[in-house]
Amino acid sequence: MKLLIRDREILSSALNKGGYRPTPQREHIYLIILNKRDHPTADEIYVRCKKEMQGISLATVYNCLEMFVECGLVKQVNFEREPSRYCPNLMEHAHFHCKNTGKVFDIDLPNEYFNEIKKLLPNSFNTDIVEINFRGICKTEMDETSQLVNE
Repeated sequence: MKLLIRDREILSSALNKGGYRPTPQREHIYLIILNKRDHPTADEIYVRCKKEMQGISLATVYNCLEMFVECGLVKQVNFEREPSRYCPNLMEHAHFHCKNTGKVFDIDLPNEYFNEIKKLLPNSFNTDIVEINFRGICKTEMDETSQLVNE
């Protein structure tokens, strides 16, 4: 698997602006995040990377993820005391976290919604980021649970 030219240019430009340069490891980690947009943890990314890049270390993965967040390539998503997850969707959006499966889903909300929320802040506050997280049970999980109860 290789990065698309467009994605390689995005990665290269963001890293260069941050004072970094692209490396095969950084490209590979970025590719892993883009290919399966399931909000993986650093450990999950490491396991996926090891399949094609045997010599990569967990420290390299953590360092790259920190760099990607710093350079604005991915968002770090946190839920209570769980490990950080990484999201390549840079548009304003919310997340839904299924408490039974641990899966995280992007939830698109209208831009007007974010603008209205920002208006609720006192005039002396200025916000750059709004993070909205929902927590519950995803539909497929509820269907499976209700089937177990009905059986």
